Amino acid sequence: VNIRPLHDKILVRRDEAETKTSSGIYLPETGKERPKTGTIHAVGDGALNTDTGVRIPLSVKKGDRVIFTSYAGTEVKLDGEELLIMSEDDILAVID
Repeated sequence: VNIRPLHDKILVRRDEAETKTSSGIYLPETGKERPKTGTIHAVGDGALNTDTGVRIPLSVKKGDRVIFTSYAGTEVKLDGEELLIMSEDDILAVID
């Protein structure tokens, strides 16, 4: 499925939740914390500057690994996989 987010929106594939701790204890479904990291799957063409009418390019690109806020974005399910559509403002950092 090809999805193109609009304006300053970004499509992110959230990382998988850990199934066991570093000491080897398996976590139940209710004990797993949803990861706040993911990989950018697609980006929009940038926000529109209302004064000049020029697009402001995004500072992230497809393939970047990012950290985002806890309640960022809207979850969508496409072809069996869950993705997040969020604003660029919801991204806290890019992982190098």
